[in-house]
Amino acid sequence: MAGLFDNQAAIYVDVRPRYPSEWFSMLASLTPDHSLAWDVGTGNGQAAVGVAEHYKQVIATDISEEQLKHAIPHPQVHYLHTPLMISDDELVHLLGGENSVDLITVASAVHWFDLEKFYPIVKRVLRKPGGIFAVWCYSGFKFSPEIDVLLAVHFERTFPFQNPNFKHALECYKTLPFPFESVGVGCEGQPLELDMEKKMSFQGLLKFFRSLSAFNTAKGQGVDLLSDEVVQELESAWGGPEVVRTVIYKTYMLAGKVKL
Repeated sequence: MAGLFDNQAAIYVDVRPRYPSEWFSMLASLTPDHSLAWDVGTGNGQAAVGVAEHYKQVIATDISEEQLKHAIPHPQVHYLHTPLMISDDELVHLLGGENSVDLITVASAVHWFDLEKFYPIVKRVLRKPGGIFAVWCYSGFKFSPEIDVLLAVHFERTFPFQNPNFKHALECYKTLPFPFESVGVGCEGQPLELDMEKKMSFQGLLKFFRSLSAFNTAKGQGVDLLSDEVVQELESAWGGPEVVRTVIYKTYMLAGKVKL
């Protein structure tokens, strides 16, 4: 999915949420070793910096150089650009070889991946036994009934511009293939449901929408999904441009280990 998030990389770091520290504590408690973690599709490192609180080193990779230019600095996080043409063996070598990674995380990104190519790499580099692989995504907001209904209507307008790979996120990872042994954090077909609560301004909401791949795809086709009319309608429901609201991101997580 190279290029889908390049144009909005500069605002991505400001509007995409950091994840709760307790999630990383939970995942870290499942791995006996805490030497090396790999955060895949890291974007700006929103998950990598949380993982780094529990692991000595985090290798955070992305196919987008633009996203990595805006990555969040952290002394234990090493950001690496991994272009699509990199071979599996090269990638495994960059990660320290087979059976070397204690935790692999993919935050709101695995639905973009070529799973037939990615999962075998996971199985090669994940430490056995003891290594854990975790993926999650957020699918939908909760503000208030009035705002939620309006957002749902406008979000439906993005569907013609959604990449087909996004369907797994829309379906809350319930249809995501996940051929790994459950460790008590969801399982294939039944992800663990989590809530992530944040504060959001109206400008933050608009920037979040502009960070979505579908909005940029539509824009490239001459369709403005955030026209002045739409913005005014959203602002009225929001209660004004100065209002800050609490948003609950409905999040879905799967974690597992390699089946031996």
